[in-house]
Amino acid sequence: MEKRLPRKLAAILYADVVGYSRLTGEDEDSTHRRLTEYLDQIAVTVELHGGRVMHYAGDAVLAMFEAVIDALSCAAQVQSNLKTRNGDLPDERKVQFRIGLNLGDIIEDRDDIYGDGVNVAARLESLAAPGGICLSESVYTAVSNKLPFDYEFMGEQEVKNIAQPVKAYHARLKPDAVVPEPRGAARKGKRMQRAIVAAMVVVLVVVGGVLTWLKPWEAGGEPASIERMAFPLPDKPSIAVLPFINMSDDAKQEYFVDGMTEDLITDLSKLSGLFVISRNSTFTYKGKAVEVRQVAEDLGVRYVLEGSVRRVENQIRVNAQLIDATTGGHLWANRYDGQLDNIFALQDRITKKIFAALAVELSAGEQEKLGRKETNNIEAYDAFLKGWEHYRRWTPDDFRKALPYFQRAIELDSQYGRAYAAIASIYTEGYQKAWDWSHVVGVSAEAMPGLAGGYLKEALKNPTPLAHQVASKWYVILLFSEESIAEAARAIALDPNDAVGYAAMATALVYSGKPGEAIDFVDKAIRFDPHNMPNYLFTQGMAYFGTEQFRQAVSVFERAFKLNPELGLVQRAYLAAAYVHLGQEEKAMAELDKPEIKEVRELYDLYVKYEGAYYKRPEDTARLIRGLQKIGLGKGS
Repeated sequence: MEKRLPRKLAAILYADVVGYSRLTGEDEDSTHRRLTEYLDQIAVTVELHGGRVMHYAGDAVLAMFEAVIDALSCAAQVQSNLKTRNGDLPDERKVQFRIGLNLGDIIEDRDDIYGDGVNVAARLESLAAPGGICLSESVYTAVSNKLPFDYEFMGEQEVKNIAQPVKAYHARLKPDAVVPEPRGAARKGKRMQRAIVAAMVVVLVVVGGVLTWLKPWEAGGEPASIERMAFPLPDKPSIAVLPFINMSDDAKQEYFVDGMTEDLITDLSKLSGLFVISRNSTFTYKGKAVEVRQVAEDLGVRYVLEGSVRRVENQIRVNAQLIDATTGGHLWANRYDGQLDNIFALQDRITKKIFAALAVELSAGEQEKLGRKETNNIEAYDAFLKGWEHYRRWTPDDFRKALPYFQRAIELDSQYGRAYAAIASIYTEGYQKAWDWSHVVGVSAEAMPGLAGGYLKEALKNPTPLAHQVASKWYVILLFSEESIAEAARAIALDPNDAVGYAAMATALVYSGKPGEAIDFVDKAIRFDPHNMPNYLFTQGMAYFGTEQFRQAVSVFERAFKLNPELGLVQRAYLAAAYVHLGQEEKAMAELDKPEIKEVRELYDLYVKYEGAYYKRPEDTARLIRGLQKIGLGKGS
């Protein structure tokens, strides 16, 4: 016999909006914004009364309490708050809630609650009057003489999908009665009230010393200036997600916190209705005391999300706040608690909250895309994040350290497409730069093509944007021009906010003999990832070089080197060749005589083999070679 799932007794609150379809039909945007504000208010009230919001279902909210008295006090406070908020609105525009309360057995699983106890609360809600509260007999029996309410017995009610009739009661505050305060609030006179308030102030000061960044009760500081923004604001909601702060006692959890931040960025990026700044740019602020205003002006966005993560063994707590930088005000601030086993559900809750706050509507395809997880194996996910922390540093030694973690992720989940794609990316990069660091990764240059192709094949069985980006690069190497462009297009379709996808498309176009088409894609990559500009500028310089706009190419290359003097040998070779085509051979020689570039003379033949050979058109290869031969490189090669 199958073991019965554990249950517990709890008070359940279910609240739903009256006439939501009519309200949205008349004014969708206004109704949605008001609903978001009201749901935030309900969540805060629930928490103040010792309850926990379990989930939102469109215009409804489900919460759980350990004590019935707290649940009824909360319901009364919610209705009182909403009545005040609706006070100045015409009747036809008021957003009113019905609330149902029940005391019954529930099953708690995956950070949610289930069972007849929940179902009865939902049915009671439908029996309540707009702005009213409807109780089950179990709630009435538990609190009838403990709170200043009048109760009206409604008789036994037949309700949908509940076998037995439910005895129901309307609950109303007595005339002139005050809404009961949350238990633990000051109720013993002025002296006790001052003592408790003082104690709370001390606690808040201590907590504030630890979480100085999180002040949802205050305005977000000086507003950002639209005039000072580095880029014009997009014509859709624009957001930058700052690296969440690791509040765990263990500094080694940094990889996990960074991974959660990046997953949140990735989920937001999948939507065409949002403009999302790349992880590469927002993570430049990691560990820095930075003002929201400055972030918004640097990146050209209206909204900034910041937060913290605390992980203690299997317990996860996330604090997050969304700020409108142009006003300095908070759209919302909330705390989310969950377990590691339910981390994906926790991430979904935060993501959906952002969508709601920004009034972003999801298409059916986008909802499906968001619901699709790369893995459901928590151990595999954790192993992947440990590898990803190294992978992102993009050095040979870090690639070597990342590989075992990605391999472990695949062992735990053989369908983990992104883990396969990360390994394929490492071997593809290693093959391109075999003379530099193949020995560090521990694989010969001859073995890398087979490994890259094999892992890429597995990655494309469960494709991610990364898999298509790597495939595009791989097809560039193989001189499969149309395939490289098609794979870049697939990457962009999966993640329309990912700068790497646009950069992959620009690279594919340059090598495929269509450099003129690449320039706009580079501009898009820079807009999504402004702090990673030098690499994108190099690709744009190659595009100008390919269209023989050598003056523009030199200007872009010089700008790239000014921003990042550490750019490599290939970049120096292109700049030198561009100088030559402008008749500035002295500048070209000076560029190649720099200490960091002298070895290019010994590596020239390799450049022809590994760089020039990627071009589909012979004339593109010849353009680069001619420029270098004029300054004495590669004579007779």
